[in-house]
Amino acid sequence: MKTDVEDYSIDDLKRDKKTAWVGVRNYQARNYIRDQMQVGDLVSFYHSIAAPSGIAGVAKVASKPRPDPTQFEKKSTYYDPKATKAKPIWFLVDIAFVKKFKDFVPLEQIKSDPKLAGIMVAQKGSRLSVQPVSKKHFAVICKIGK
Repeated sequence: MKTDVEDYSIDDLKRDKKTAWVGVRNYQARNYIRDQMQVGDLVSFYHSIAAPSGIAGVAKVASKPRPDPTQFEKKSTYYDPKATKAKPIWFLVDIAFVKKFKDFVPLEQIKSDPKLAGIMVAQKGSRLSVQPVSKKHFAVICKIGK
């Protein structure tokens, strides 16, 4: 799960212990949340728009997917006039802090590590805020991050 480090960082999640992952407004990312995420799944917590960008730690899915309430709030930047409570468009899960990596895992290292070949975040043009990661790749990232 990607986040702009200035908006919400791994340190913010550590402080808060748990947060609702609001504001996903891409259909493919929404589908990953709604259709694939399960309570207890581990999550790579990725800092985007950072110097450098990369994986800062691990979180876990702490709730079942549910409609994102910000889609109904007219004053929210995430408001969607097409969404209704009867037919919500956007979904979220809560995520909970697990750990901050001892060693930050920068994107350049992810791209250059042959053990991480094929990982979606390293693919050109891959900008989704929520992406699947294989168990094998997740294990490699955790080993690098300590």
